[in-house]
Amino acid sequence: MWANSLALRLFLWAVGWTIAIVLVTGIVLSSLYRNAVERAFDGRLQVYLRTLVADLANPETPDDKLSDAVSEPLFDLPLSGWYWQVTRTDTAKPQIRASRSLWDGGLPKLPTTDANASLSVRAGYVNGPEDQRVRLVERNIDLGEEGTYLVAVAGEAAEIEDDVRAFNRALFVTFFSLALILLLTTALQVQFGLAPLKRISQQLAAIRSGQAERLEGKFPIEIAPLAREANALLEANREIVERARTHVGNLAHALKTPLSVVMNEAAARPDDPLAQKVREQADVMRDQVTRHLERARMAARLTVVGTVTNVAPVVHAIARTMEKTNRDKDLRLRVDTPEDARFRGEQQDLEEMVGNLVDNACKWAQSRVAIEVLKEHTDDSRDVIRIIVDDDGPGLTPAEREQVARRGRRLDETKPGSGLGLSIVVELAALYGGSFTLGTAPLGGLRAELVLPAA
Repeated sequence: MWANSLALRLFLWAVGWTIAIVLVTGIVLSSLYRNAVERAFDGRLQVYLRTLVADLANPETPDDKLSDAVSEPLFDLPLSGWYWQVTRTDTAKPQIRASRSLWDGGLPKLPTTDANASLSVRAGYVNGPEDQRVRLVERNIDLGEEGTYLVAVAGEAAEIEDDVRAFNRALFVTFFSLALILLLTTALQVQFGLAPLKRISQQLAAIRSGQAERLEGKFPIEIAPLAREANALLEANREIVERARTHVGNLAHALKTPLSVVMNEAAARPDDPLAQKVREQADVMRDQVTRHLERARMAARLTVVGTVTNVAPVVHAIARTMEKTNRDKDLRLRVDTPEDARFRGEQQDLEEMVGNLVDNACKWAQSRVAIEVLKEHTDDSRDVIRIIVDDDGPGLTPAEREQVARRGRRLDETKPGSGLGLSIVVELAALYGGSFTLGTAPLGGLRAELVLPAA
């Protein structure tokens, strides 16, 4: 159902856009959340930094009591990831006071540029002791005669990463579930939305196979105009065919009557050479008129959509008729045809083709005629019916087979007929997109094989 269909393309388009939107939204939300976590973390560090600055600016605070300003146990644990450091920068040799957690190490300075050198507080990531990744905030303090200092506080960056990682996992689960629900909803919407088009396609196939004559049922307002136009087209096609049939019939009557008068007048003068010539040419004209009118009639019938004929009843009826008309020859006609074989065309055309083949076989058969109908599927994905008529007569050579299929050509003038039967079969089969071939029958005589479209 979905293979090579509009529904598949729409679904894949929805999948692509859904994935793109979910990815972009997820990346943006993750980035915003990281920034928020970093700002909150920096705010926590700045509380400690301002506390250190306040005690540092208080002249009553002894240097050895500066560590009491920050009442955070993590600053007392060695290499805990939480550190503070105060560096006096206006002396020849920097004087450093730091938290016990730094042990024997120190905090690096953040890289500064002209753009951020004047900022009161700077923040960033650096590698602390033991290459720990820490988030650091620092600030330059000028206490006048008391000196200038660089105060830095750092916290373990793993807390930020763990928080962001937990958020990303929750975000992934949420967005994955949302995307899955959206895709399932889209699939249902596409399938439901295209269902009327599928129904129209099925009904058109039913019309083409002869099971229906028009599109029936109610359709959505977006599809209803298409159904109306399709029905109008089918009706217009039927009207055109009926007018064509009427014109063909009128033309036949209009031409046959004058030709009959000409031939009767010529027949009344059998000894007149001119009359004989007129009758000869009138015969040619009548043959040509009959031929072209028959072709027009067949072409008009072929434009009708949805004409289907059951093959088995037609073949059995023709076989019974031929048995009755050939009782003096004591012919045995064997018929082998599936009951579900159906021809995509009009019954009278099938009767004309099969009737000509069976009639020809009965004329030449000694005692047996076999009619077999097969349903087949061709290499180009077409369903066809193959009608095979065999007889046990004298058969034909390859050159004779080519000759008898031509209009009006007869190999034996002693047999009744006009010589038009097989040529009519050839033309009708070609008009239906089928084929007609002659070969050698297993019974020893001629095999006539007709391939026609199946329904």
